[in-house]
Amino acid sequence: MGKKILVVDDAAFMRMMIKEILTKNGFEVIGEASDGIQAVEKYNELRPDLVTLDITMPEMDGITALREIKKIDPNAKVIMCSAMGQQAMVIDAIQAGAKDFIVKPFQSDRVLEAITKALG
Repeated sequence: MGKKILVVDDAAFMRMMIKEILTKNGFEVIGEASDGIQAVEKYNELRPDLVTLDITMPEMDGITALREIKKIDPNAKVIMCSAMGQQAMVIDAIQAGAKDFIVKPFQSDRVLEAITKALG
């Protein structure tokens, strides 16, 4: 059985892309969310092995969502996703407990490397 992953991005297209990379490689996408509030609710409900979390989203941004998820589960494994040029936010995310980050547009080998590393 593959590891269970929650995919969070406000763009349906990006969720679809990352989901395709994951399912092709034996991971199970057990949930999706399009903003930080949903991400926290779904994390609490589904308890995935890992979360891919977009930084820039409506309602609640990824870094705030990351902090909330870490309150629920200090051992949560979260990988941040960001567009180019968000270095400062990436540093914030790593300090808030993210395991790694991947840059959009997603390259499947980089996505898999980050996830495999985060899952240990």
